[in-house]
Amino acid sequence: MGYEQRRQTLTSLSVTFLGTASAQPSSTRNHSALALRLNSDVWLFDCGEATQHQLQKSTLKMGKIEKIFITHTHGDHIFGLIPLLASCMNGAGGTAEGTEEPRAQVDQNIPPLEIYGPLGARAYVRSGAAYTHTHFGRPYVVHELRFPTDPADQDYTTLTASSAELPTGRNIQMVDGIWPDIYQDGVISVSAAPILHSVPCVGYVVTEAPIPGKINPKDYVPHLKRTNTPVTAMRQLQQGHSITLSDGTVLEGPPRRPGRKVVILGDTYDPSPILPIAQDADLLIHEATNAHLPGIDTNTKDSDTYETVEERAKSRGHSTPQMAGKFGQAIRAKRLILNHFSARYPGDESEQSLRIMGAIGELAAKEFGQEVLCARDLTSVDISLSKE
Repeated sequence: MGYEQRRQTLTSLSVTFLGTASAQPSSTRNHSALALRLNSDVWLFDCGEATQHQLQKSTLKMGKIEKIFITHTHGDHIFGLIPLLASCMNGAGGTAEGTEEPRAQVDQNIPPLEIYGPLGARAYVRSGAAYTHTHFGRPYVVHELRFPTDPADQDYTTLTASSAELPTGRNIQMVDGIWPDIYQDGVISVSAAPILHSVPCVGYVVTEAPIPGKINPKDYVPHLKRTNTPVTAMRQLQQGHSITLSDGTVLEGPPRRPGRKVVILGDTYDPSPILPIAQDADLLIHEATNAHLPGIDTNTKDSDTYETVEERAKSRGHSTPQMAGKFGQAIRAKRLILNHFSARYPGDESEQSLRIMGAIGELAAKEFGQEVLCARDLTSVDISLSKE
């Protein structure tokens, strides 16, 4: 049974930050990775070094990972991918070429672990497995989001795919500046768009399908009783369907309402290309690598200003808290969480660290218009349905 058949409804949706560091990890922040939990299933977004260690510290189950979405191929976002795949797909060290290896054969009827990312993701996984003689015990497939400047078909490797890599990997072309519905089932869909960084980078938008509207039994039960219609008909009405009663009366269920929307950005100094598909997000996750914190961060240079720090961040492909807050305001996000912080901003519970992160959150909040959370490693947040 495929994942999409097994997951009929989405009763819970949450995000866990597995790594919140930029560039270099520290004793309090791991490399970039976060997990979106859909009921008990897990989708990873980026997979920096030691992500599997972070998973083991969390309540997430490695065997529940269905999909991995890579925002870009900088090492701090992808160096943990091969070891993670080896662990969650029963990988084993193989023998040298030319030696019979029974573990090299994989049952391709098992639902594959799906990997999405920009050009180079497929070559990275294939090369990493080949040159370390790693055999995966489950199938996987890599779908690449191709930019207009990318080749339509060629990969960055001429290595032959192993039996674990399914040949159904797609090269997904842009349509009007975005990659619409790169994954979709009856419960949830994923679209993507380019965001500006120092290398090709992708932002992802995860959208829950419309959900049943709120139903008031008083609007329906009297009609059901009058026509001796079983009360079980309320189930159809709850799903938004209409029913015709024995006297010809047609009852219409409440209209469906929008499901939850989560916008997950990679590294960026300008995410504006994703604007068309990011509007009205329930949660925006945005990087805030650099901040100007005079009087708070002892490493602040006397010559620095908010403007110079922003210019420096942009020159390296990154954002400040104010930039994140402005973008959250631009897409009318209901909630904003910052991540991907410079190594100079620790993620522990010391008084100084909390003071620094509080100040970073306040800088973003001034632009966003409401409170902003700064993620720490293993921070988990539930994404609730709108009360509207």
